[in-house]
Amino acid sequence: MSQLFSPITLRDMTVSNRLVVAPMCQYLSEDGNANDWHLMHLGQLSMGAGGVIFTEATHVSPEGRITPKCLGLWSDDNERTLKRVIDFCKAHGVAKMGIQLAHAGRKASVNPPLKGSAPIAAADGGWQTLGPSEVGYGDWPTPRALDDDGLATVKAQFVTATERSARIGFDIAQLHAAHGYLMHQFLSPLSNVRNDRYGGSIEGRMQFPLEVFEACRAVWPENKPLGVRVSATDWVEGGLTVDEVVEFAKALKAKGCDFIDVSSGGNHPGQKIALGPGYQVPFAERIRNEVGIPVMAVGLITEPRQAESIVASGKADFIAIARGAMDNPRWAWHAARALGVDTEYPPQYVRCRPDTWRAAPAVMIAPTAAE
Repeated sequence: MSQLFSPITLRDMTVSNRLVVAPMCQYLSEDGNANDWHLMHLGQLSMGAGGVIFTEATHVSPEGRITPKCLGLWSDDNERTLKRVIDFCKAHGVAKMGIQLAHAGRKASVNPPLKGSAPIAAADGGWQTLGPSEVGYGDWPTPRALDDDGLATVKAQFVTATERSARIGFDIAQLHAAHGYLMHQFLSPLSNVRNDRYGGSIEGRMQFPLEVFEACRAVWPENKPLGVRVSATDWVEGGLTVDEVVEFAKALKAKGCDFIDVSSGGNHPGQKIALGPGYQVPFAERIRNEVGIPVMAVGLITEPRQAESIVASGKADFIAIARGAMDNPRWAWHAARALGVDTEYPPQYVRCRPDTWRAAPAVMIAPTAAE
């Protein structure tokens, strides 16, 4: 029995395998709208890359976008165009569809990676970034610290985007509190130097992310899972630690969080990451063991037997892949073959499953008179 291809249930959502396609920014939206690229990208992944497919980071406001080309969910047009994509995936694919809701905070207003990822000057359309404190990311522009009104506005934006996500019909959702974006900025002492109730110790620094989660959980359907993606460490001395993230995860669980997606880094240009196969798995394992909550492990998990071992040994409940899914949109099919188990194919594609090749009768073509 493969543990990687065993079913798991979160609230009323049951998936037949533990493979998740992690959010991957595409930088091809206009005004936050999804288009044919997203239909193709998410559509092909929904056929066989994993049991759950997450959208790229989907931003709750225009100023919350990483770049001007990022996907969003703040307008009726955003909702309409993304619903078209998700309707297609659910009609033709086999995966559950998830959304990641995000706000880039002080890491907003930059060019897409293919244009260098540098901050955009105001003269070229850049905008004022926001953050927990007036502390920039490296030498990037200083954000405006969110006051009480600003905090209320951001929270309301997350709530509205969550309501839109429910109307679109997503099966599962997560809030982005990793990779140096706004919720992570509140959690980390490197970016949060506030002296009010939202700063100081981890109890203060996690207060705003917890308020946002609680508000979103209140409007997200009760029968559907809602989780959070975290960076377990900043990889910088004096930064956010896994001890603190464990405390954050415990508080999230108490407020109805269904899973933690465990990544790391992204909040300081001086980070020193110890890369290696499955390098973030120990963080996921610790949160799983100490908090008692399902976790997703991600990061240089590239082989089916590696993924199987992580789940079978109890280190994580799900395996999230990203680059591997872009390279091979049928990752789950091929992993199942490698592990000797069956997995679900869309009806249109069943005839490409290897066992059907052996079962198919030979087709003879009669020769023509000329032959």
